[in-house]
Order: sequence, then structure tokens, then C-alpha cells
Amino acid sequence: MDKKTAKAVLEGILFSMGDAVDLGRLAETIEEDKRKTRKLLDEMAEEYQSEGRGIMLTWFEDKVQLCTKPEVYEYLIKIAKNAPKFTLSDTVLETLSIIAYKQPVTRVEVEKVRGVSSDFAINKLLEYDLIQELGRLDAPGRPLLFGTTEQFLRCFGVHSLDDLPELNPVQIEEFKKQAEEEVQVKLNI
Repeated sequence: MDKKTAKAVLEGILFSMGDAVDLGRLAETIEEDKRKTRKLLDEMAEEYQSEGRGIMLTWFEDKVQLCTKPEVYEYLIKIAKNAPKFTLSDTVLETLSIIAYKQPVTRVEVEKVRGVSSDFAINKLLEYDLIQELGRLDAPGRPLLFGTTEQFLRCFGVHSLDDLPELNPVQIEEFKKQAEEEVQVKLNI
């Protein structure tokens, strides 16, 4: 397959899929190795940038997605009218942070850190597709393991879990203090 056709195939796949696609799967599809496929995708990204196009390629670890450039987003909203939005309460955000930094993690481990039940927060995060079930822990009761999703990476503007900022001990203590305050509020109700 010539270079122009390979790029057209890659662009068509990425446009049609709408989600991030694994580099290995793309390489298999165009019958090239990962290195050459990555080079073609990098060339496409440069072309989109140099031509001032409204699209770009975004990487999520070893997956790539065709996306709208951020500067075009306000115009996209005008046509889409109501972009879906969700709000993360402090409780849900705290639970998400614990899962992001400790994954794969069980519900019990999350609750141990927070000191309170996390059923509602975990269910909300599953509903928002920010976390997913990763399997079961090989332990009595076989509890579910949770981890973050590609949607999490997208929403928080990171390309990999390695890009997450490091938690310092002060932040960890603040999490614990907030959880303790939450317990006291619930006990006083």
C-alpha cells in the first residue's frame, strides 16, 4: 500500500471509530509495523497542524484518536447546542482521585482510604465512564477491581497515567481530614 493510501485508510478508520484505536491494530490493518505506522500518523498530525485544519491526532498511551482542535470547540458547541456535562462533587472527585492513583483498587480499599462508604461515588464514576471494572481480585469474595478509562484521560487532559501530578503527603492528609469530617457530618444527622 502506498503512503498516500495508507494515510487515507488511517484517517478513515480514526474518523469512523470516534474513539482511540490501538497502534498495533492500525499497523495490522495497513500491513505495516508499529514504527512505520507511528511515523505515518506523526506525518498526518504535522499536516493537520501546518494546514491549519480543525482536527488533530491525540495520543492516549499506545492509542490514537482523531479529535477536534480545542480552538474549534466553541464553534462545535454552537452546532451541538447542549454538550453533555456532568458535575463531580467533592466526594466523587475524591473517590476518583483514589482510584486513579491506587488502581487497580477494590471498593473496600477506596473505603478504607476515605473512611466512609463509596457506593454512590463509584456508581456515579461508572455512569460517567470515568472508571471501569478491571476484573476481580483473587481473594475471598473475589471483589471487583476498578481503574480509570480513556474517558478519564480525555476529561482531565492527560495522555497517560504517568502524566498525573504526584500527590504530596499534605494532599493525602487533606483527603483523610475531609473523609473524617464527612463521617462526623453523617453521624450527626
